[in-house]
Amino acid sequence: MAVKDVLATLPWWVKWIAIPVIALVVFGSLIASIVGFLVGLLFKVLLFAALVGGLVYLVRRVTSASSSRGDW
Repeated sequence: MAVKDVLATLPWWVKWIAIPVIALVVFGSLIASIVGFLVGLLFKVLLFAALVGGLVYLVRRVTSASSSRGDW
């Protein structure tokens, strides 16, 4: 018997409630760790972009202020 035939004979609540609940119980910690890793990675990427943007802003501000004075 193929999996499709077995699933076709099951009631709807087994296919749509029981099987996903069992999958969450079995793989829940794996799913949570992957989601946590992705959220942490997204936070680090956004922090990196903000720090680089702040550095570019600071360098442009300092170089434009020093070039306008003509100290060189």
